[in-house]
Amino acid sequence: MAKDHGPTVKDDDQYEALRKGGASKEKAARIANASAAQGRSTVARRGGEHGDYDDWTKDELLARARELEVDGRSKMDKAELIDALRDR
Repeated sequence: MAKDHGPTVKDDDQYEALRKGGASKEKAARIANASAAQGRSTVARRGGEHGDYDDWTKDELLARARELEVDGRSKMDKAELIDALRDR
């Protein structure tokens, strides 16, 4: 059973699955709420092209971390970058 993420997240199971897959908190909440309102199949058809952070190169992760202004990114290894991006 999924834990309760508060009143702003409408589909806790979907939210947790997205977070485990590498989605940011904001993105996971946005998709989970759209799924709850419109149905998962409707949202899935729109889908995204973006892959899991684990499949990205370190340079791609650094570029994304730069966009999000992650502090200390230049000293992070790949695993640390992934964790920092997932916490966003």
